[in-house]
Amino acid sequence: MSKIKKADKVVIIAGKDKGKQGEVIAVLPKENRVKVRGVNLVKKHQRPTPTQQGGIVELEAFIDVSNVAHVDPKTNKPTRVGYRILEDGRKVRFAKVSGEVIDL
Repeated sequence: MSKIKKADKVVIIAGKDKGKQGEVIAVLPKENRVKVRGVNLVKKHQRPTPTQQGGIVELEAFIDVSNVAHVDPKTNKPTRVGYRILEDGRKVRFAKVSGEVIDL
């Protein structure tokens, strides 16, 4: 089970885009891969269709979840993610660096 979910803010910790930050736009939990906006851009040759113009299109490719780290909402630095049960019984994710709750 991945601790990174869609719409999370992450930082790339390995690879050609190391240090870049972006928002997760897609997650493949069975394959442990995520797609991050503006990161790992690849060029794809698009064939023209009746509704779409052809040409070379640049789009994001999936990267391994081990190469991304969650961004701490308080310090804006990479952090690991843990789980905590609140007083009302809800299970939430929290940043290990600052202890800040990530999702409410």
